[in-house]
Amino acid sequence: MTKIPLKSVLRLLPSSSPAALPRRRLSTTATTTSKLERIANELLSLNKLERHDYSILFRLKLNLSSPSAAPSLSAAASSGAVPKEEAKAEKTAFDVKLEKFDAAAKIKVIKEVRSFTELGLKEAKDLVEKTPVVVKKGVSKEEAEAIAEKLKALGATVSSN
Repeated sequence: MTKIPLKSVLRLLPSSSPAALPRRRLSTTATTTSKLERIANELLSLNKLERHDYSILFRLKLNLSSPSAAPSLSAAASSGAVPKEEAKAEKTAFDVKLEKFDAAAKIKVIKEVRSFTELGLKEAKDLVEKTPVVVKKGVSKEEAEAIAEKLKALGATVSSN
């Protein structure tokens, strides 16, 4: 669900004054109108923290699960239909961690680390010598697997989290 900033919505309106907004006739009874006016005045007198607490309490009373949930969801929840929980989102960013490597293949591992990082020879050597160390952060799953396969072919032990 995409959230639209309030400022963008207000720019679309012909005028930002409350008089320009479409109005619905209030109910005809004077007691209902005075009751609503009293509630509106009390809400306007609340400070920022109190308004926040009130909004949370109001959502709980309406059985809304999140601040962005629509009122139609509250009707479905109150009628007994419980929406299924969304499937857990798959991890998109992975870190490639060099656990250990064969001492004979140290130079090859350093060269390989230099090939997928933008490190110089000295920095790559220092990085490899600090094992276990994360050699690449925030890469896609495919890229992490490719890097891990290259390092494993050289005799290194690699994990991707």
